[in-house]
Amino acid sequence: MEGIATREFLAQRPLYSQDTNELQQYVELAVDWEAMHGLLFRAPATETATWQQTALVPAPITLAPSPIPRSSFDLVVSLQPTLNTLFDRISRDHDFLVSTLQSLGTSDEFTTRVFQMYLKQRLEGAEKPCVIGIHRSDYLINAGAELQAKQVEFNTIAASFASLSAVVGDFHRYMLERTAYKHLLKAGLITREQIPPNESLTSIGDGIAAGFELYGQSEAVVVMVVQPGERNVYDQRLVEKRLWERHHIKTLRLTFAEIRDQCVVDENDRLLIDGQEIAVAYYRSGYAPTDFPTTAEWTGRWLVEKSRAIAVPSLAYHLAGCKKIQQVLANSGVVERFIDDAETAARVRECFVGLYPLDNTSQGMQATRMALHEPHKYVVKPQREGGGYNVYGDDIPKLLTSVSDEERKGYILMDLIRAPPFNSVLVRNGEVVVASVVSELGIYGIFVSDGKNVVVNKQGGHLLRTKAADVSEGGVAAGFAVIDSPLLI
Repeated sequence: MEGIATREFLAQRPLYSQDTNELQQYVELAVDWEAMHGLLFRAPATETATWQQTALVPAPITLAPSPIPRSSFDLVVSLQPTLNTLFDRISRDHDFLVSTLQSLGTSDEFTTRVFQMYLKQRLEGAEKPCVIGIHRSDYLINAGAELQAKQVEFNTIAASFASLSAVVGDFHRYMLERTAYKHLLKAGLITREQIPPNESLTSIGDGIAAGFELYGQSEAVVVMVVQPGERNVYDQRLVEKRLWERHHIKTLRLTFAEIRDQCVVDENDRLLIDGQEIAVAYYRSGYAPTDFPTTAEWTGRWLVEKSRAIAVPSLAYHLAGCKKIQQVLANSGVVERFIDDAETAARVRECFVGLYPLDNTSQGMQATRMALHEPHKYVVKPQREGGGYNVYGDDIPKLLTSVSDEERKGYILMDLIRAPPFNSVLVRNGEVVVASVVSELGIYGIFVSDGKNVVVNKQGGHLLRTKAADVSEGGVAAGFAVIDSPLLI
């Protein structure tokens, strides 16, 4: 599928007002709509105002949708089932996982510990009824002669904001119909057809339910494994709501430490809480070292992993999402190891940018020199999810000259993707903010398999996160971005 020419796309984008006084009239309408539809965060708690633990604040959003090339959107949506299959096959290729992750050495203690748990699980022969993959492939639209969607990363653990993303799309449709964006839309056109439907509100719950059915115990429960003091509660509660209202599956919320304290594994490898069997443990935590401050959290995770309960993601899926795997996939012939059809493999590769090791190989040493010489062309990434960990621009030489050769193995180098900026209007903390922004598009993927048969393999909706153009990171929960929806052009 051909992309749209950059000049043509830029000419077709709408023009939004940047007059905050003119736009102030929309704030009360927007904030009240958010409150009525659960588009909310918990307020940050403070030691001196404990009542804030139950206070709610509106989620940060855009007032109107942001332009994305329709051709790019359609391409990455159609590609998602292929990526689901690719990463499932990676997770099942033990030799590939071992050889790739061992190349990290001891540079990354967190990834090493997850890897060692994976090896222990294999050695002990823990059997699971199925795998459930809840993924998200993230893209930026790279501005060349033609606009092309280029993959930022593939998330296999705790891919968040699926629920709130769909709600933001509903908000933008409401605002279009209620106000016609009068005073905001200064030039161009917005139609309802340009805001695509989004099934991300339902797809994750339905995917978990499909795996739950394969577990084979209708009276069991799902445990959503969460972070202590989680603020993004309602994005999670809407998954819980879908599980209960559509599938009549009960969900409990526990931290890893609470799993250690309250759960046991019986002689039949069942994970139990107060005698209640747990079929699925859906991780909305566990993707960063900060989620494991003590041995209690690691012990809680191991209880899940050694039991019959289906972990979402599995240890193999978690490891398949490491940045090192992403980098090695870009090497010649590696995608083709998992995808036989040459045309399909080529479609996957078209979404890649340059990815390089930062180890002591000749390729790694060359990449290090490239990064030191022209740091503004690249981003350095550790084996992390969640936002706030990547290194950009002038900070790259500072990092690379301060770490040891062994520590440098834990990072990869990636070409910087340059998306075209757009003048948008954000609503954050009840205030209108005008800004030049860029948007990152995520496509959710749902994959369920019993090891022999693929039960579900589909795209599961989308997420658009928008951030100020001069901000490098893109995580909403980390405070860098707002939730948006695409306006297809």
